[in-house]
Amino acid sequence: MGAIDSRTGTFIRSSMANEMLDAETEHQLALAWRDRQDEAALHRLITAYARLAVSMATRFRRYGLPFEDLVQQGNLGLMRAAEKFDPENGARFSTYARWWIKASMQDYVMRNLSVVRTATNAAQKKLFFNLRKVQAAAERAASGRSGTLSQRELAETLAHELEVPLAEAETMLARMAGPDLSLNAPQGDEAEGREWIDSLEDSTMPTEEAVLGRIEARRRLGLLTRALEALPDRERRIVLRRHLDDAPLTLTELGAEMGISKERVRQLEERALARMRDSVGRVAGGSGA
Repeated sequence: MGAIDSRTGTFIRSSMANEMLDAETEHQLALAWRDRQDEAALHRLITAYARLAVSMATRFRRYGLPFEDLVQQGNLGLMRAAEKFDPENGARFSTYARWWIKASMQDYVMRNLSVVRTATNAAQKKLFFNLRKVQAAAERAASGRSGTLSQRELAETLAHELEVPLAEAETMLARMAGPDLSLNAPQGDEAEGREWIDSLEDSTMPTEEAVLGRIEARRRLGLLTRALEALPDRERRIVLRRHLDDAPLTLTELGAEMGISKERVRQLEERALARMRDSVGRVAGGSGA
């Protein structure tokens, strides 16, 4: 876990020596910050409870992350608590802040313990932070019965104790079964020079095909635009309202709007589309497409 640097050591000692606030003082400081944005009151409130961040950080040291970073995350959670706290809800700020400090550290651990996202929902988060405790108790119980605990039995125990779906428990056990491996690690004999990353299929379109596709799309759009602009006003309006509007009109609706029958709208639409096809075909044929 590494030694604590001198600056963090100084912060820890000073935080433990800070004043202890009674409920009334805490309430008044929280009101002063909420109602008047009194920064002196905020500073005093946060400073008084910096010890909570230090205390919580010691509980998270078992994950092997830098203690200094854990303390900093706790301080961020403490500041977030001060921003969100409502002094009129009847709860102590210390109780409210403890939740935010813990949540901030849990998020930090999950983001940094592995390059793979370890927990992605509430059930997995509960599993991640309680897995070792429940697993140790289950293994002690199994050894007392002179037996061993299978992965299936362990998953079932976790699901029951933590009240999460069995599938979530099995997924978390699989994720925690081994360390992260580099995709640049060799698959076998290093002399072969083949890495695991070479086995991954690239699902993206090759750059050349993507560029040609964009060029062709722009060309077709240009042909259609010119063909549309060459139509008589009434036919152009019908094509736009029937095919290019976000909410295209029906023949009946467009006929009512234009003061003509829906059958006449249909006739004009067919003629306009035929003209556009002819126009695009002539240009495309002339260009050798």
